[in-house]
Amino acid sequence: MLAIRESAWCWPSGIVSAVAYVVVFQNARLPGQAALQAILAVVCVYGWWSWRRGSGAESLVVSRARPAALAVVAAATAASALGIGLLLRHSTESVLPFWDGGILAASLAAQGMAARKWLENWLVWIGVNVVSVGLYVSQGLVQTTGLYVVYLVMAIVGYRAWKRSVAERV
Repeated sequence: MLAIRESAWCWPSGIVSAVAYVVVFQNARLPGQAALQAILAVVCVYGWWSWRRGSGAESLVVSRARPAALAVVAAATAASALGIGLLLRHSTESVLPFWDGGILAASLAAQGMAARKWLENWLVWIGVNVVSVGLYVSQGLVQTTGLYVVYLVMAIVGYRAWKRSVAERV
């Protein structure tokens, strides 16, 4: 809810959540998800700094990403998902390494986009949450599945709110 309202306090709450989920995912034998949470905690520090600092004299505002930037993010995410999936398949006990790796790569992309207040971050989060729900159901993580259904709804609401924010400035 804090991110939807563009409150910088979404970042410290994200750090707390990420640290807690490192343990949950490690116990569920989803090392990619555990690693993702650890990395997301670090990205949350960057997001918090970015939102509080803004862009120099101006505060950071919601904007649309340039198509070229989105293409770079998409290509980097696809390559990272494949690479992480291969790494997880060969070096861990991951039960679904490519799904695990894809969620990791896409989540990092979405979090980086959110730190820049790009509207499209919510679309990536919607996709991540849909896939995550399937993964967590397959692993019997009932409460986590429920949480990610809530995150999915929040991502839809966030996209609509930020889209209105962009439209109001035009």
